[in-house]
Amino acid sequence: MEKASSLLSSIFGGGTPIEPSATVSSIFVYPIKSCRGLSVPQACVVSTGFRWDRQWLVVNSKGRAYTQRVEPNLALVEVELPPEAFTENWEPTAESFLVLKAPGMDVLSIPLAKTGEIVDEVSVWEWSGSALDEGAKASEWFSNYLGKPSRLVRFNTASETRVVDPNFARGYKTMFSDEYPFLLISQESLNALNKLLQEPITINRFRPNILVEGCEPFSEDLWTVLKINKMTFNGVKLCARCKVPTIDQENGISNPEITETLKKFRSDQVLRPAVKQQGKVYFGQNLVCKESLSSYGEGRVVKVGDPVLVLQKISSAAVAAA
Repeated sequence: MEKASSLLSSIFGGGTPIEPSATVSSIFVYPIKSCRGLSVPQACVVSTGFRWDRQWLVVNSKGRAYTQRVEPNLALVEVELPPEAFTENWEPTAESFLVLKAPGMDVLSIPLAKTGEIVDEVSVWEWSGSALDEGAKASEWFSNYLGKPSRLVRFNTASETRVVDPNFARGYKTMFSDEYPFLLISQESLNALNKLLQEPITINRFRPNILVEGCEPFSEDLWTVLKINKMTFNGVKLCARCKVPTIDQENGISNPEITETLKKFRSDQVLRPAVKQQGKVYFGQNLVCKESLSSYGEGRVVKVGDPVLVLQKISSAAVAAA
């Protein structure tokens, strides 16, 4: 608490300090879209979100993205990066690899420092462009695992940009994530949901980047400006959920109870009755980071244990952007 109060005093030049609203309890990075994530003690903020997050994508023979929505077994693909990859200023060497494991498959190692051939017409949702092909071994590995022609590609940061919806966050960008650079959820929100389910679930169903604790359930719905380790994050849009939270990340099996339960208390009909209904359910808050708009600087790291300082919030989810 003392650390957080000092931080607020330094931001505002003294005055009455603001107590933290929550604490960062876990940080997750998902190097390959729809494959398993990594729980890490810290992560560096770069122009597209956390470094390494959704930098790779599995695509079909036409370059279209595979996700857990249609290929739930992607949930069983384990991903490893060198631990030092999450420290500031680290750069891969010839001995640095992205390592993949999956049931019934040999271990696959992808060199991090090697640049693949450029392939065109790669697409994910609204975006299409070029990407870097990770080669024949990776293609064979995913083709055998999924039972259909597949390739692994890396986002081509040298020539491509994927912008965030300017209606919600103008000027920001991401790589292969669904929409936004960061997703924040509170442990208390998950606890509230678990009280209504026959079998409790873990947070990996919802694939957040930042998990916080110490607040009231669904407090994050209301947060529009927050500070984490001197960086300013903006809550720009409630996260509308798809089929993925129904998929058990340990076995790839879907249970529709999760969505059906969320509909009872997290649908737009319940949360936003005065607006046009879209049949969506919401869980978590999409974020952008102000510092990601400027050139790289020191200290842009979010760590487990960091206080979350809410500087601005709205009155209710009924008036939240969604």
